[in-house]
Amino acid sequence: MTRAPQKRTVETRRRLIAAARQIIARRGYSAIRVEDVVVEAGVAKGTFFAHFADKDALMELLLGEEIDGLIDTMMRARAPRNAAEVTVLLMPLCDFIISERYVFDLILRHSGAAAREEIGPIARTFLRQVDAFGQWFASGTFRRDISPALLAEGVQAFATQAMALHFCALHGAQPLRSRLETYLKAWLEPPHKSAR
Repeated sequence: MTRAPQKRTVETRRRLIAAARQIIARRGYSAIRVEDVVVEAGVAKGTFFAHFADKDALMELLLGEEIDGLIDTMMRARAPRNAAEVTVLLMPLCDFIISERYVFDLILRHSGAAAREEIGPIARTFLRQVDAFGQWFASGTFRRDISPALLAEGVQAFATQAMALHFCALHGAQPLRSRLETYLKAWLEPPHKSAR
């Protein structure tokens, strides 16, 4: 039988997370350092490592929570009926992921794409996205020759590609939204039958 964490342990973890959020609000994700978090939280550095394996573990938790909130917002919206509407719904999530190169890199590393053994908060958001998007693709004017789950996985892949190209010197000039919408129209919408 596992014991419930002590109230002090829970409070210390909460303070560390709150301190990290305050630093992020002031300086961004890439500027965060363990030293700054412990000073802000008023704890020893060793205490930080009793709660988190490293800075990335804390960032994974915070980024996963942010992504979950964005998915919640998307799922409260009216279900999209076409690729243009899917693009509009995805843009807040994409904008957050590309807000800093550090955020994009960390999310990609923890998405499961890097064959990590443990399934953490970020990888769980990728699974959640497939489930959520699959609900969208079960209705609307989306192609029907493949499953909604495969359509959802393709949307994730195209969104990741569009975001990666945002950081590319050769391709960064094209706005993310137009690139993503082009990909999604080609992937999600059935081809129009030409008159014979």
